[in-house]
Amino acid sequence: IRFCDRELRPEEMDELRDAFKEFDKDKDGFISCKDLGNCMRTMGYMPTEMELIELSQQINMNLGGHVDFDDFVELMGPKLLAETADMIGIKELKDAFREFDTNGDGAISTSELRDAMRKLLGQQVGLKEVEDILRDVDLNGDGLVDFEEAVSGATVV
Repeated sequence: IRFCDRELRPEEMDELRDAFKEFDKDKDGFISCKDLGNCMRTMGYMPTEMELIELSQQINMNLGGHVDFDDFVELMGPKLLAETADMIGIKELKDAFREFDTNGDGAISTSELRDAMRKLLGQQVGLKEVEDILRDVDLNGDGLVDFEEAVSGATVV
C-alpha cells in the first residue's frame, strides 16, 4: 500500500496488523469505532477528541460503523508514514558520522570531535566540554565513539 512518496514497509504493516488484532476482540475482522481511539493510543498517537469525532463520523457514514483491516491501514498508514518521515535514517546517520570521523578509522576521538564542533559552532570549544560530551556517549569507556555508540547517543538526545 502506497501513501505519499513511499509504500509501507513490511515491519510497518506488521505493526498495524498487530495493533488491529489486539483490538479485534471478537476476531470478526473488524474493530469498533470506539475501540479505534484506544488502538491509536496504544500505537503512540494521541488523537484529540475532535479528531476522534471526525473519524467516528467518517466511519459511521462510509464504513458502516466499524473498520476492517484495509480501512484501518487507510486511516493509520499516513500517520505512521508522517511519524517515520520525521525520523533520521541510518544513511544520514552514517554520513554525519563520517563527517566527524575525519581520519576514517571508524571512531571519533576527542580531537576529531573538538574540530567538528569548532567547524559547526564557529568557535573553539573547551577540551573539558568535549571530553564531557565524549564521556556521555562513549558507552564502552575506550575514549572513542564508534558508530553504534553515536547512534545510541543520537537516539537518547
